[in-house]
Amino acid sequence: MTFFLYFILPVLLLALGIPIYVILLLTAILGIAITPGLPLTAMQTVVFGSLDTFPLLAVPMFVLAGDIMGRGGLARRLVAWAMSLIGGIRGSLAVTTIASAELFGAMSGSAVGCVAAIGRLLHPALREGGYGQRFSIGIIASSGAIAVIIPPSIPMIIYGLAAQQSVPALFLAGVLPGILIGLLTSAYVLVYAKIRMVPLTSKARWKNILESTREASWSLGAPVVILGGIYGGVFTPTEAAGVAVIYAALVSRYIYREVTWPELWKITQNSMYLVGQLLIIVAGAGAYSWLMTTSGFPQRLVEVISAMQIETWVLLFSFNVILLVVGSFLEPPAAILILAPLVMPLVQAQGVDPIHFGIIMTVNLALGMFTPPFGLNLFASHALFGVPLPTLYRGVLPFLAIYFVALMIITYVPSLSLAPLVLLKH
Repeated sequence: MTFFLYFILPVLLLALGIPIYVILLLTAILGIAITPGLPLTAMQTVVFGSLDTFPLLAVPMFVLAGDIMGRGGLARRLVAWAMSLIGGIRGSLAVTTIASAELFGAMSGSAVGCVAAIGRLLHPALREGGYGQRFSIGIIASSGAIAVIIPPSIPMIIYGLAAQQSVPALFLAGVLPGILIGLLTSAYVLVYAKIRMVPLTSKARWKNILESTREASWSLGAPVVILGGIYGGVFTPTEAAGVAVIYAALVSRYIYREVTWPELWKITQNSMYLVGQLLIIVAGAGAYSWLMTTSGFPQRLVEVISAMQIETWVLLFSFNVILLVVGSFLEPPAAILILAPLVMPLVQAQGVDPIHFGIIMTVNLALGMFTPPFGLNLFASHALFGVPLPTLYRGVLPFLAIYFVALMIITYVPSLSLAPLVLLKH
């Protein structure tokens, strides 16, 4: 009965098209109703308790900061700066898309926000620059997922909350994996551009580099302020999110002068719709994971798997498969809040570092953001650019393969994630 309630029933409801937050809340209510000794009033305590946490405040702030940066001129100047540096080589526009996603991710942590901001700027240029529609939309949808991995990352904040791990440590551990994915993807697009003989862009010139650097200096200052403040001990990740909003608003309004105060208020309203969707999922997932933990199911699962004596590498591969499947159906916050309490006892029993596993989980869910059929970046790209979903599905396949290779490296070379943590100890 427990297995049916916590796993079979949610899958059946998901297949019927029921919203995920409804599924989570309904499952939690049914679980409380059939569990002896648990009053139904516990539901409201757990739901509101899931939201009553200081680190969670960073999520709406980073979402808002990303929207302001996308609309206020910061993202456009980052793209121009990256293009001025990489120009003159075959495939430079595609590499610029990846580099811009890395830079935007270092400011916002939002994958969908990255697709919207970078995609609006570069999709027309990619099409005019000789790249096919399938490739252009594939690289935009996949590059947006880098924002989930490069700090500050919203899923990492959620994981830190669910697994009781240090968010600054997770941010630092995500730097090299994010760069690795960017390098592997860039290598692929350069080979693609050479095979397809994509036209060359104008060469990089010092005059253009200096001019674009001057224009983008305030944009480039955003990740310095955010990450420098966190690791300099000036403010916490949650406070950094608030600083990011203020920085983006002031730069957009008074330095770049691309938005007015009424427009900023409109951007804030639009962001809050997305935040509301995220937080109701967090509330439902909090109730679901609490009930699952209360039932003792994770502990029994640990006992069963420990008795099977599965090797660590096999267990990690199994987790990757499960996370890839789950990530293609669920949004990262829901997937993390549901799975982290379930698998953490198994991970710790096998001696896997929780920070390292947090990066594995984050990269898996980043793949899920553009994995057919339900990846959120796919729907965002479909809505923004009107590209048919079958074309989108074919376009992301090569990038899925590249991300999977990176995932295997990240999974089985833990020092890639953990080596930078030495900096926190000194």
